[in-house]
Amino acid sequence: MIKSKSTRRAFLKGTFGAEKSSAIQQVIAAWPFMAAGPKWEVATFLSNVESLGVVGVELLDIEHWPLLKERNLICAATKSHTFIRGMNNKNHHAECFAALEKSIEASAAAGFPNVMTFTGLADTSSEKNGSVVDPEEGMKNCIEGYKKMVTLAERKKVTMILEPLNSKVAENMKGHPGYQGDHIDYCMEIIQAVGSPSLKLLFDVYHIQVMDGDLVSNINRYFEYIGHVQIAGVPGRGEIGAAQEVNYKRIMQAFRDKGYQGYVGHEWIPTGDPMTGLREAVRICGQ
Repeated sequence: MIKSKSTRRAFLKGTFGAEKSSAIQQVIAAWPFMAAGPKWEVATFLSNVESLGVVGVELLDIEHWPLLKERNLICAATKSHTFIRGMNNKNHHAECFAALEKSIEASAAAGFPNVMTFTGLADTSSEKNGSVVDPEEGMKNCIEGYKKMVTLAERKKVTMILEPLNSKVAENMKGHPGYQGDHIDYCMEIIQAVGSPSLKLLFDVYHIQVMDGDLVSNINRYFEYIGHVQIAGVPGRGEIGAAQEVNYKRIMQAFRDKGYQGYVGHEWIPTGDPMTGLREAVRICGQ
């Protein structure tokens, strides 16, 4: 566990500089604790994050980043466009480009590494300017769109991270029926076709376990393309303790074995006392 601001600085230097560490660099996602769960105010959220000794947060609105800087914390993954209206549909490209550009510019200015992105739903016909795209067309549109955006990302030294989301679970924020990039291989085909270090895979263990499983093999198979990791308990997207099926101690060891230098984001929805769950989750990932 990281216990001091000076140690956090060393971890940040290890990420962006020459120094490296075998420890897992952990961050806490904002929305499960601010918009859902205990609904903490931003100051409470950041105080609790700091008390855990982790290096920062993810998915915290840009307007709150000055508070991160005051606490010497980072935002390891920046929000951009929605998972509904994504890069798979050309009708949404202008919207996606604008959102990605804003987030890439802000992340670069702050010295933060990653910006999230999504394929989008296959059917957005109920949305303004929406339509239906088949998997082949959706992949082609994603490749075309990301090839346009990687030029900026490369120049700004920011990585776009493409997230597979599960389409099986219909419960709100636990699954996303109709999401086109619901399998890891589909997202990887896009990433490999774009062929830029500024487009990588967001390895969300929860979503990948629901859709594809075979977690350690997938980590080993696609490790060079993994830019960020997120975790949650399966099933249910709750805490990562013994009541769920993924052996997170083993998963973290798989990343250590490969020399992973990125971040692991706790993006699970608390079902019990949130700080008890967070302390246990940080302990599991730090073993």
